[in-house]
Amino acid sequence: MGKIRKNDEVIVLVGKYKGNRGRVTQRVDADHVIVEGVNIAKKAVKPNPMTGSTGGIVDKLMPIHVSNVALFNAASGKADRVAYKEVDGKKVRIYKSSGEVVKV
Repeated sequence: MGKIRKNDEVIVLVGKYKGNRGRVTQRVDADHVIVEGVNIAKKAVKPNPMTGSTGGIVDKLMPIHVSNVALFNAASGKADRVAYKEVDGKKVRIYKSSGEVVKV
């Protein structure tokens, strides 16, 4: 169970897309996530007449390491770290700065 999950809104901390926000669309493995609108690569695709797909250059979303993104706290408008806490017998994620529970 990672601190960054699918459908979380994150902000990029380093690299070409620093400061960009987006939603996590997929968790590739324990260390990589795919964020919509971030880390886009151009890929040349051959046409395939069997499936009817045309060839050309397409945009492909590439994975980004979880250490390069942080959860976006809408209340403060900044990136925030995440911790775990037990509330009413359930393990929940909280923002480190304010102690509020992260809404999914």
